[in-house]
Amino acid sequence: MNHDLVTFVLAGGVGERLFPLTLHRAKPAVPFAGLYRIIDFTLSNCINSGIWRIFLLSQYRSESLERHLRLGWNFFPGPLGDFLISLPPQMRSAAEWYKGTADAIFHNLYVLERERPAEVLILSGDHIYRMDYGKFRTFHRQTGSDATLACLPVPKAEAFRFGVVEVDAGWRVRAFHEKRPDAPEIPGKPGWCLANMGVYLFSTPILAEAVARDARDPASSHDFGKNIFPALVEGKRVFGFPFPEGCPDGSDFWRDIGTLDAYYETHMELLGPAPPFPLHHPDWLIHTYHPPLPPARLAGAEVDACLLSPGCRIGSAIVRSSILGPAVTVEDGAVVENSIIFEGCSIGVGARLKKVIMDKFCIVPPGAVLDAAEMPEALHQTVTGGGIVVIPRMLNLSVVMR
Repeated sequence: MNHDLVTFVLAGGVGERLFPLTLHRAKPAVPFAGLYRIIDFTLSNCINSGIWRIFLLSQYRSESLERHLRLGWNFFPGPLGDFLISLPPQMRSAAEWYKGTADAIFHNLYVLERERPAEVLILSGDHIYRMDYGKFRTFHRQTGSDATLACLPVPKAEAFRFGVVEVDAGWRVRAFHEKRPDAPEIPGKPGWCLANMGVYLFSTPILAEAVARDARDPASSHDFGKNIFPALVEGKRVFGFPFPEGCPDGSDFWRDIGTLDAYYETHMELLGPAPPFPLHHPDWLIHTYHPPLPPARLAGAEVDACLLSPGCRIGSAIVRSSILGPAVTVEDGAVVENSIIFEGCSIGVGARLKKVIMDKFCIVPPGAVLDAAEMPEALHQTVTGGGIVVIPRMLNLSVVMR
């Protein structure tokens, strides 16, 4: 276990573009793939990398996240000096909320003064990927880097959506470019650019100095990609780490599911015959909270290309290319296609759902149709640009569809 390393997981994101899924929860607490929460993937990377000293910086509507951590992540051996501690804004230096990723670290510098780690790992709590942070740390030390960030190769045509890192042939960072259509290419790899993944490793004194200096700048947006790293490049050794070099299965899968359409499309990727991100990896388990539910029960159902969670009950219904969370009920004659159904939802007899994201504990009445192509316009409260119907939590559609 790495006792000279402290990890900060940034988990206070509002996730406005995932509304209404983030109406009652922070983005890292949004369910994913039936059983999991988004935060589980970053935290599982830590555990599988031998990293057990973690501060999780929460802020926005954190109750759901806190409950999940208490139920599913309560196995840290405290007597051995390991911990997973949630840190909402402590307001030690000012009565303010976190104003950016760098500001969140600045307001918790007292933690570093107490723990005195050699290095600090900073992670985003809202991405889906696998990564061995131990290999990342080895690279940081071998290069003599002051600050290192993981970088994902992306086609140049897509680079405008990311913060792009410019490196030389030795992977030393020379400049940062924020969402530019003419971003510089990777040396020796024409047509490809390096996207910032939001995975950072700092030597502790360098980090403390950088965020303290940034906090004094009233013009700063207090962001690592926009402010901290561009300032460090001028006088410090900053290196980019080439992902997927640190991935345990060699996959380059990394998703920032920041929009409803991206969230939906990432789920659909999991359902193919050869998913780019298999959820099962015997040497890299994804930890989460498992509710005490019985196995899924099917009675005359036709099910294909689906992920079914414990406690599901499916009658003589059709469920295709869909993900069902825990304790979902699908009654006889219902058809559920290309949909993501959260925990505790009930789909009535003969109902038809196509391209739907449904938050927890919703009720769909018998015979109802949820399909953007067929629904009455009055019910189009949330339909994405990709035609996905999104139903907010605990909605009884028997009332709405009268």
